[in-house]
Amino acid sequence: MARRVIKTNPNLIELIRNLKDKSYNEEVAIWKDVASRLERSARRQAEVNLSDINRVSSEKQTVLVPGKVLSNGQLDHKVSIAALSFSKAAQEKIEKSGGECISISEIIEKNPKGSNIKIVE
Repeated sequence: MARRVIKTNPNLIELIRNLKDKSYNEEVAIWKDVASRLERSARRQAEVNLSDINRVSSEKQTVLVPGKVLSNGQLDHKVSIAALSFSKAAQEKIEKSGGECISISEIIEKNPKGSNIKIVE
């Protein structure tokens, strides 16, 4: 029988609750999908390199990573990235390329309908 994953980080629990509430109130499925991805065990959470984001994104696009952004690779265009966390080197590279680092809770407030957001995992 599989063990049930129980999150202990109160900030993460609150974020997941907010995502589910926003999904229900705005009738948007994207936030429920992100919440379910964040509920996974830490071993299965996304770790995405900048090279992956660079490959799948375009200029001035918003990318959401339900996990951590790592610094392997380069960005050659401006992109807004919302993620659970960023490595220091990744954050520096994103800002150097003219991009923006945003928390998931900020993107919920800026874009409650979740339009024009690409989930990268």
